[in-house]
Amino acid sequence: MRSITIIIIAVLVLACASAHAAPKASDIIKKIDFMMEQIGDLSVKASLVQNRARQGVKTYESLYFRRDKTDEFLIVILAPDTEKGNGYLRVGENFWMYRQNTRTFQHISRDESIMGTDAKGGDFEKKKLVDLYRPLPGAGGAELVAEEMLGKKPVYKFTLIAKVNDVTYPKQVYWVQRDNFLPLKIESYSLSGTLMQTAYYPKWTVIDGKYIPIQHIYIDEFEKGNKTIVELSGISTERLDPKIFTKAYLENLSK
Repeated sequence: MRSITIIIIAVLVLACASAHAAPKASDIIKKIDFMMEQIGDLSVKASLVQNRARQGVKTYESLYFRRDKTDEFLIVILAPDTEKGNGYLRVGENFWMYRQNTRTFQHISRDESIMGTDAKGGDFEKKKLVDLYRPLPGAGGAELVAEEMLGKKPVYKFTLIAKVNDVTYPKQVYWVQRDNFLPLKIESYSLSGTLMQTAYYPKWTVIDGKYIPIQHIYIDEFEKGNKTIVELSGISTERLDPKIFTKAYLENLSK
């Protein structure tokens, strides 16, 4: 009888341990992709506050349009006056920076700084994590997921490494809220292992059943003291005219 009792207790202990076991990192990033994937169009007004260690604070206003189905986006700058009319256009594999004063387009890379801030072109893309990264395995090959606290919030922490070359950062460390799997913090590393950027996503909203981070905080870890805060407002998911994602449209907006 005693042996049966011991077995029952052992089974219950194992069941409880299993119920509280952290999910696999690969399952977490699939969930993130599903929650954040915008299957339609998106337009927002973006405010960027840039703090430079030697230059002080600058504020930028811009309009941002994107179409997830074709992975296209357009950014046109509204303020300050010195930058008004400048913009960025991503279509297919082409990424251009537009300068209103010279009325010229220049090809740039996805890790190019946007408006001279700590936000990169790759930060505005919506490629799926599962297509770009894989979880870093431990010594036994199992996916490493730690349970930690980020401030007062319980999170899962795990590391992703790039499985393709076309990424801004080849290694990223995620802190994901346990109850809803929303990313709260991401550390991004160079190929040499240098911490380049820390991003925080403290505020989210839900539109059409999908999650959108309405506040992004990017901290430049390479040049200490530099920080950019991005806040989104006026979010719309109404269908956008395809002509928006063209050079001609950006030029007309900038007149």
